[in-house]
Amino acid sequence: MAKVNIWLKRSFIIVASLMTIIGALMLAGTLFSHGHYHRDDEIEDMIVGINAMYVLSITILVLPIIGLFGACKEKRWVLIVFTVGMILCSLFVLYMAIHMLIIQPMLVKIMSKFYLSMQPISNASESDLKVLRETQIELECCGVEEGYMEWGYNISESCLCNDYVSARCIAAPRNSSLFQLTNHTPVMIFQEPCFPIILSHFYLGVNLLVGISMGLTSLWTLSCALSIAILCQLREKKDTLVVAYSREAKTGNYAVLAEPAELT
Repeated sequence: MAKVNIWLKRSFIIVASLMTIIGALMLAGTLFSHGHYHRDDEIEDMIVGINAMYVLSITILVLPIIGLFGACKEKRWVLIVFTVGMILCSLFVLYMAIHMLIIQPMLVKIMSKFYLSMQPISNASESDLKVLRETQIELECCGVEEGYMEWGYNISESCLCNDYVSARCIAAPRNSSLFQLTNHTPVMIFQEPCFPIILSHFYLGVNLLVGISMGLTSLWTLSCALSIAILCQLREKKDTLVVAYSREAKTGNYAVLAEPAELT
């Protein structure tokens, strides 16, 4: 086998090391998310996605380590395993990104149906009101589409805003249950409705997910190209010593080691 170009090997080591760091960060993030949501009532709905993230992050972490070993030791079969594994991971992530873009309109339709079904809020079920209150606290909003006016007289306390100078907050109307004066300061509530904020966060999350997927796929494709280049160099034969003829060579330079035997 031929010797691998040192710059090609160093480039592969840098890319594989970066992939290892990314895999370790993904695994750490998955562990943190699992620990954060393990007491949540909705953990059963999230466990499938968490397990998928475990598999993906561990795979992304292990394969670059295998590739680093193969490149440093110049083992062809190890590099082949790395290349095949990274190609499969790239295809899987690319498929998931395309699939997310395809089902995005359907997910928007499902969310719209869920939140818009809460209107009018006065007729919403207790479970829907609980979800809406939690959403209002988390996203700092009030109402579904038309803001605090959807609550009528009984505006939820989850609409309260503690930042009196924020442009997102307005004074509660006088004909509401929250209206009161404390040191001549009116009660402030969030002005923006929740559903537009939910949609903007959803689109941002999808675009971020697709962007990360494309970035990872590009990095993995680069690592596969470098690995294939190393494999091609390892497949070449070693250079053999070339013997050149020189006219300066003289026959007289050779000495007779033994005289021919005399006639007996």
